[in-house]
Amino acid sequence: MHGSIITLLKRYVQTQYDHSTWVKLVELSGLDKIEFNHKSVYPDEHVYALVGHAAEMTGIPAEELHEKFGEYLVPDLMYMYQKLVRPEWKTLDMIEHTELTMHKQVRQEHADNAPPVLDVTRISENELMIEYVSPRRMSGLAVGIVRGLAIYYDEADRIDVMPTTYDNGERVKIHVRRSA
Repeated sequence: MHGSIITLLKRYVQTQYDHSTWVKLVELSGLDKIEFNHKSVYPDEHVYALVGHAAEMTGIPAEELHEKFGEYLVPDLMYMYQKLVRPEWKTLDMIEHTELTMHKQVRQEHADNAPPVLDVTRISENELMIEYVSPRRMSGLAVGIVRGLAIYYDEADRIDVMPTTYDNGERVKIHVRRSA
């Protein structure tokens, strides 16, 4: 997992809870000897441990925490990739172009990082289907990012997100529809 995601996870925990909660999560996860750097790549197990312990501490299922974190990530992701985003894009356009713009750049610049593959099919002007494929099984993060994009583009009240999981979470179809 890219260090920028872990750095943002730390900020998310600190803003939603407090700094001591982050410290406790890091200790419980056995990661208290690691200084996370936003430019490094870390084992996915680090994030699994942090989110797993956060789920235990809060009583919120890990999948739901992934979704909440995904929503939280969007403003930072939009800032990081602003040069690749066209001003006329809205939620569905952004999703449709993520794989060939942002994910393509991440794969080129960070060989050790492997964002999920998003196979997006545009069904109509107001509807698309995302096939999320990743051995990380973090589709909740993708669902949260879709919801966060709808908030970012001020379309949250018009966007429906309906995930359908199969293949033990490694492949997930996410149906996204904008009401007229």
